[in-house]
Amino acid sequence: MAVARTSYRRRYGHRRVTTAVAVALAILAGAGVAGAGPDPGPASRTSAASSSDATSRRGTLLSAERLYTLASPEDSAAELTASGYDPGAARHGVDAYRLLYRTVDAQGRPTTASGLFTLPRGLHGRLPTVSFAHGTGVHRVDAPSMQRKVFLTGPSVSYASAGFATVAPDYLGMGTGRGTHPWMDVPSETTASLDLLRAARRFAPRTGRTLDRDILVTGFSQGASAALGLGRALQAGEDRHFGLGALAPVSGAYDFGGTQIPALLAGDGELEPRWGMVYAAYTLVAFDRVRDVYDDPDEVFRDPAVAELFDGVHTGPQMLGALPRTLDELLTPYGRDLLAHPKGGLAAGLRVTDRVCKDWKVKAPTRLYMARGDEQATVRNTARCAAAFHAGGSEVSVVDLGAVDHQTSRHLGSNVRATAEVVRWFSTLRTLRPGNAR
Repeated sequence: MAVARTSYRRRYGHRRVTTAVAVALAILAGAGVAGAGPDPGPASRTSAASSSDATSRRGTLLSAERLYTLASPEDSAAELTASGYDPGAARHGVDAYRLLYRTVDAQGRPTTASGLFTLPRGLHGRLPTVSFAHGTGVHRVDAPSMQRKVFLTGPSVSYASAGFATVAPDYLGMGTGRGTHPWMDVPSETTASLDLLRAARRFAPRTGRTLDRDILVTGFSQGASAALGLGRALQAGEDRHFGLGALAPVSGAYDFGGTQIPALLAGDGELEPRWGMVYAAYTLVAFDRVRDVYDDPDEVFRDPAVAELFDGVHTGPQMLGALPRTLDELLTPYGRDLLAHPKGGLAAGLRVTDRVCKDWKVKAPTRLYMARGDEQATVRNTARCAAAFHAGGSEVSVVDLGAVDHQTSRHLGSNVRATAEVVRWFSTLRTLRPGNAR
């Protein structure tokens, strides 16, 4: 494997967790988010004083940088076409900004994060507002505020050109934020998303706009779970300005431990093996960043350098080129057994991740979007999510996008097709007029 080898403990400070350290590591970033649920592991904040300070500063806008302008509807349509998205709803040009703001990390400590804020040109006053959460990336530039005319920015431009103010969090450890990314940690995805909304609310008046109170929440793949986390927090009243207007997650791994991981371990052809390697490795590495899963990577990986592929510096192609081709080459027997039968920190983390559709009754209009034959997120995730919502008395519907493709990927194709569908649906829920107030 062409990865520079460095002592894992020296580089990342990893160690067996003592009782005192375990307290700090086990804290959910969403401990203050209603609906995040009790932490199944040891739970306490590092100190009441630091927690209070971090909470009071969350959403503070640190900087706003104009990234680009699409001067006309035609420019927006051309941008969307170049990115592979449907330009049919483009009615406005777009101004795009990178916002840097204060939030908290996965242990509840103060940190910073970045995100993309896009606005429709020619519309002022109160704007209907969309929050879009993106799918999995491994390099810190695999984030909406860091790239343009690519898969990542298509949804933001789609919504903004249709008349919506749109926020798209980069997440912790991506974009210009600090640290490494705690992938599939729904509580920290929730806080990063909510705090970007707060920062955007502070910035919007400088442009002659304000944000509508009822947020239209969507997200793709990893971002589908993040969208549900944000929707839950908004409905619970975790922000005094914002509430939940609608939910439209796309192709999520909502039952990550119960359905997604067993599917990638099965190796029966339902999921594409290459991505099975990625998600198996990323699960172990990322969950270990938040909760103690292993003492050293060589316990779970045959080549412990695999852990360094997810440091935010390696690109997707570098990662894919370096990962083994089979799970037997990737994982030790203990590593495979840990994924098959989670315990300790991994089991605790998965219990939180797998609760996104459980134990709450969504009151806003909700649609779950999926594509038949999804090769990365088994469609059973969506079925399980819908069943959990229905069992709790929620009225949600499943939208089957069909067998769509985007550069041979039905998973990616679902994001493209769903974006066009969700734009139309959101447009029926809000009247797109300048100054429209609830």
